[in-house]
Amino acid sequence: MTERPYHHGNLRTALLAQAERTVRERGAQALSLRELARDTGVSHGAPRRHFPDRQALLDALAEAGFARLGAELRRAVEDAGEAFEPRLQATAAAYVRFATHDAALLELMFAGKHREEAGALHESAERAFAVLLELIGQGQAEGALEPGDPERVGLVLFATIQGIATLATGGMVQAGQVDGLVADALAHFLRGSRAAA
Repeated sequence: MTERPYHHGNLRTALLAQAERTVRERGAQALSLRELARDTGVSHGAPRRHFPDRQALLDALAEAGFARLGAELRRAVEDAGEAFEPRLQATAAAYVRFATHDAALLELMFAGKHREEAGALHESAERAFAVLLELIGQGQAEGALEPGDPERVGLVLFATIQGIATLATGGMVQAGQVDGLVADALAHFLRGSRAAA
């Protein structure tokens, strides 16, 4: 089998895109710099120009994942208009879509974020989830959510939607049930989080 020729204007981007496909199809354990070079159609040493070792590749992949997640959440908020509840629905649905479509990548993202030397990765995660915190702030300002620490309220929301994603990727919830389950969970979340009148 001949490797297809590549003309890389940006080899790093091409390597990360291929690495993401590998993780999606075969899991992070299948990722190696040598196989990545082969799959991308470059010499086996080429990836080392951008990633000195496998951990550097995994960290870069996780950072790119958080950047994409943040962009998808931001787009969901912006496309939903100005009202809080439609924004919350759209953002939760966008997160669950990402988490179910890229479950192995998300696992890699969260695992990397908790390593001691993962400062840049931690910052990428904070930028991605800033969208949810802003949304919680909007809900609190409008009286749709109880006042208090937005991070704590956001953690409850995140646990709810991450739980749904985990059930879906684990096969305990069918794909066709996910949207309804997200809507039901958010309705319960909002009822339990409303500011006292």
